[in-house]
Amino acid sequence: MAEKLAPEKRHAFVHNGQKVFEWDQTLEEVNMYIELPKNVPAKLIHCVIQAGHVEHDIMLPVKTDSSFWTIEDGELHITLQKREKGKTWASPIQGQGSLDPYVADQEQKRLMLQRFQEENPGFDFSQAQFSGTCPDPRTFMGGIHTD
Repeated sequence: MAEKLAPEKRHAFVHNGQKVFEWDQTLEEVNMYIELPKNVPAKLIHCVIQAGHVEHDIMLPVKTDSSFWTIEDGELHITLQKREKGKTWASPIQGQGSLDPYVADQEQKRLMLQRFQEENPGFDFSQAQFSGTCPDPRTFMGGIHTD
């Protein structure tokens, strides 16, 4: 059931026709994926994760003690642990690659359903639908129906 509520695809930030990074999120973390240049050895890459900064200012503060980065198959993968579990991020980097309002609403709905699934194990919320605007998944107290 949880896999039905996982991110379906990565969001891409493209600048001047070139993909800069891709990203996705769950209730607890934001994942960034950056394709490394083929001629740069992985041992030369070093990533420093600070509460509000990873090479650029990030959208919201993160828990640095549980955030990390890895390199696999020529891709830098940065996992940022959200300080505010359930908070929907419009982008990992301030001012770069923000989701359009429709996609942001869909992302917020998906995170809300993840929250319900986590808080009510044994129930399948993967087919649940919201009526109206989706509330913040951190504070919502009711209002979904399952057809």
